[in-house]
Amino acid sequence: MTDTDAGAALLTSVERLRESAEVVRLPLELPDVDEARSARSALVQQLDDYVLPRLRSLDAPLLAVVGGSTGAGKSTLVNSVVGEVVSRPGVLRPTTRASVLVHHPEDVAWFTGTRILPGLARLTGGPTETADPSSVRMVASAALPRGLALLDAPDIDSVVQANRDLARQLLAAADLWVFVTTAARYADAVPWDLLRQASQRGTSVAIVLDRVPPEAITEVRLHLSQMLGEQGLGDAPLFTVAEGGLDERGLLPERDTSRLSGWLHSLAGDARARSVVIRRTLDGALSSLSARATELIEAGEAQVASRDGLRQLAHTAYRDALDGVEEGMEDGSLLRGEVLARWQELVGTGEFLRQVEAGIARLRDRVTAFVTGRPVATEPLGEALQSGAAALVISHTQVAASTATRAWRSTPGGAPLVQVHPELGKGAPDLPERVERLIRDWQGEVLDMVREEAGGRRSTARYLAFGVNGLAVLLMLLAFSATAGLSGAEVAIAGGSAVLAQRLLEAVFGDQAVREMSRKARQALLLRVETLLRRERGRFDGVLDEVPLSRSAIAETRAAADDVERAR
Repeated sequence: MTDTDAGAALLTSVERLRESAEVVRLPLELPDVDEARSARSALVQQLDDYVLPRLRSLDAPLLAVVGGSTGAGKSTLVNSVVGEVVSRPGVLRPTTRASVLVHHPEDVAWFTGTRILPGLARLTGGPTETADPSSVRMVASAALPRGLALLDAPDIDSVVQANRDLARQLLAAADLWVFVTTAARYADAVPWDLLRQASQRGTSVAIVLDRVPPEAITEVRLHLSQMLGEQGLGDAPLFTVAEGGLDERGLLPERDTSRLSGWLHSLAGDARARSVVIRRTLDGALSSLSARATELIEAGEAQVASRDGLRQLAHTAYRDALDGVEEGMEDGSLLRGEVLARWQELVGTGEFLRQVEAGIARLRDRVTAFVTGRPVATEPLGEALQSGAAALVISHTQVAASTATRAWRSTPGGAPLVQVHPELGKGAPDLPERVERLIRDWQGEVLDMVREEAGGRRSTARYLAFGVNGLAVLLMLLAFSATAGLSGAEVAIAGGSAVLAQRLLEAVFGDQAVREMSRKARQALLLRVETLLRRERGRFDGVLDEVPLSRSAIAETRAAADDVERAR
């Protein structure tokens, strides 16, 4: 593969990485997510502001960004190197103004478009007291040689967050970072955090030690050199500017800036030296991409895992609700209260209890006598069963909503979703109506089941004693036939009620048919409840589906980062 082909392959891989990294969102409020979002933003910005523009234009002018602490004298230094006032020094702190980019007139095309720093607007004209900090003011000066541009950046330790963020963005876009500090502040923590990052990423750095008392130059310079060596920056050029007055234009004496100016001019005039600086910084930025992409991938995977965990919590709550409904159908609890009262009205409590006490085996005689009388009115019992079943389903559905919501509140990433969607804390507004419709539909299904099973029995005395509605009510009663959870007389009444209902049905359909019908009726209701709960759970799923997370973007970022590592 030729160098041209290799360069094209690397550029393609980096472009893929940039596109996929932008799609990896971090919307859930997880621990350390703010740091991860900042790192993702910094990665995308550096790809846009520096890596991609430099890969596409290796012969573009070298961009030296002049950065440093508040009051370090950056603007004065830039003006003094250029030989005219191109950047107005700030008197008040913090100074909010546009950054200033000084370039040779014949290099203007390299900087006026969106090749670098595409997110910053371009301004022209003379320096002003204030300007939009999200813009960069372009200044053409023949005092700078072709192939070199200077960018005066905001303070890296500004009390204004936007200024600090912009300073870091501009430094990440630099081929060369000219770090300006003073004898009083060269050991401050904030600048050294950035210097360590520059060292770790291989960024080309030059240090300007400004405002040094002449008698302390040797001592301070030696100490600063030791600190630079400890951070892996021992080879960084170090320039010293003695403390002193400014001329009538507000510029430093030429003797104090000549070494720095000469060095910058030599870089601009020596293509090989300029290429070394550019290549070092570019290679450092490229080598950092793998680790930074890995951090983004891990943050994205944590987001996906959190969303999956929240989804599972909701699914568990509604699965438990289905289990609760099923248990409520089997534990005999529906055969209490109103249902028992209506059943007692139907069969006669006193005689029924004596039959239970005498033994279940003697109930067949009761059945025979029962079906030879007048038709039985089962409507009150059916209505009681309908109300009880609806209350059972609604209760467990509401508990599922509150349980899932409570679980989300106590899980990282879930609380803000609940805050935005407080309606999740209880069932949907139309839940009671839908449950009532569900029970009615189930009752209709049971009626059809009875009609189908009756067949040629519709003329028998036993069938006529109950009719299709009465038999359907008995079958629904049988669907709630288990007695676990009841005690004492309730067991006798509820259990005996189920047995008697079963005997009555067997008198019409036979025991095998009754067992199968009872199983089908219970299963039909559970299937309908499961569908209802799935729809209710879908409100939680819908909230999570709106969270902008993409597994494919994470996978693509991983693949692109691997390609960059292989291609560089």
